[in-house]
Amino acid sequence: MSGSSFGKIFKITTWGESHGTGVGVVVDGCPAGLQLCEEDIQKYLDRRKPGQSRFTTKRKEDDKIEILSGIFEGKTTGTPVSMIVHNTDHRSADYREIASYYRPGHADYTFDQKYGFRDYRGGGRSSARETIGRVAGGAIAARFLDTLGIHFLTYVKSIGPVTIDAGHFDAKQIYENALYMPDAAAAGRAQDYLEECMENGNSSGGVIECQISGVPAGIGEPVFDKLDAALARAVFSIGAVKGFETGDGFAAASATGLTSNDAFYYDAQGRIGKKTNHAGGILGGISDGSDIIFRAAFKPTPSISAVQNTVNKNGENISVSIKGRHDPVIVPRAVVVVESMAALTLTDMMLANMGAQMQSISSFYNR
Repeated sequence: MSGSSFGKIFKITTWGESHGTGVGVVVDGCPAGLQLCEEDIQKYLDRRKPGQSRFTTKRKEDDKIEILSGIFEGKTTGTPVSMIVHNTDHRSADYREIASYYRPGHADYTFDQKYGFRDYRGGGRSSARETIGRVAGGAIAARFLDTLGIHFLTYVKSIGPVTIDAGHFDAKQIYENALYMPDAAAAGRAQDYLEECMENGNSSGGVIECQISGVPAGIGEPVFDKLDAALARAVFSIGAVKGFETGDGFAAASATGLTSNDAFYYDAQGRIGKKTNHAGGILGGISDGSDIIFRAAFKPTPSISAVQNTVNKNGENISVSIKGRHDPVIVPRAVVVVESMAALTLTDMMLANMGAQMQSISSFYNR
């Protein structure tokens, strides 16, 4: 299986299956001298681990990270950082029944068509548990960016029909409710909606928004490796993502040039800024120095207990009710996954940008 690696300079390779011994990641290309410990990684993994509320799977995993290489005396050595999280609460028997049929909304059918074989225990590599490696690698990338004054604010913008009110935005609320919504009233309505979904054996989708501050102007390439294109590729690689937009996104299609363009101005310190940010911090595929803003749309969790129609390998049309432990909404646990993929993308592109100007190369080698 190819396609388990991401990045060019700052590169990760994830490995492992949902019901195997464990899952993990190898991070290559991290500069030496970055202060890093297991606690830095664990803080990120704790944001995605299961069992945190009634709106997540009841699978009980501590998701304790173990760093195997690449760290010495609290700093990265410049060699690959290898990390593992052991699986401790996998119940493969819960999935034995699905070996004979294809679950609606899952990758069962496409895996069989591609490989002629699939690991049906929780989805194998297509399981959301694969994102542990992304988050562990993303935690290192975020740590790197933090040293440069680049910070993330990522949260759930909507769940089903419930959307946060910009007038009630409170960043503190993101970590004070189970749904990672920065609007307490909206979080309450969303919980009521999810309770209704659960009573009906159903699930919900939602939208995650990410704001990145402190990114300098000039990051990204103007043709195929545009910063927004790279972010889209990274976010679309997350299972269940069905849509992506930056800035005004699809709303820009109904705007005019006068309402969509961001006017430039000089501030009191003589620095160039923008009066608005309809572009979402990216112009021509290159960061413009303002906050980068993007959103990702997630489909409803496909594993639901309500009866669905499908087919089995005996050529029969059948009806199924999915058993096992599943999230009625994946969006809250995906917040840190989106943030991690953005951090990985930005770190990789910033390292690549160091060779964009001769002046930068000369200042480094002629010092």
